[in-house]
Amino acid sequence: QLQLVESGGGLVQPGGSLRLSCAASGFTLNTYAVGWFRQAPGKEREGVSFISHSDRWIYYADSVKGRFTISRDNAKNTVNLQMNSLKPEDTAVYYCASAPVVGSWYTPIEYDYWGQGTQVTVSS
Repeated sequence: QLQLVESGGGLVQPGGSLRLSCAASGFTLNTYAVGWFRQAPGKEREGVSFISHSDRWIYYADSVKGRFTISRDNAKNTVNLQMNSLKPEDTAVYYCASAPVVGSWYTPIEYDYWGQGTQVTVSS
């Protein structure tokens, strides 16, 4: 069974950092493209970051560029999202998603597999 599980969410003060992890089971994640999305209450799910299956292409939403970093840990079969300088507007449920090939990285329908999400709350 192909499965993605996110971890690493929590409550952090503005300016703080969190590291999210997306762990795959049932398949080798480094042969798949992976996207991170987030969804705040009352808002649509939005693309945050993307890494292609070959790691050749990495993208970030303008709102997180320079603060977030996506990376793979192939030994652990995970994709991580390092989030620094967090802001209250980063508060959302964060999801990882995967597919063999992705056309439009920020379009949720492009992805075949989704995790259950992890809550990130940035508040003082």
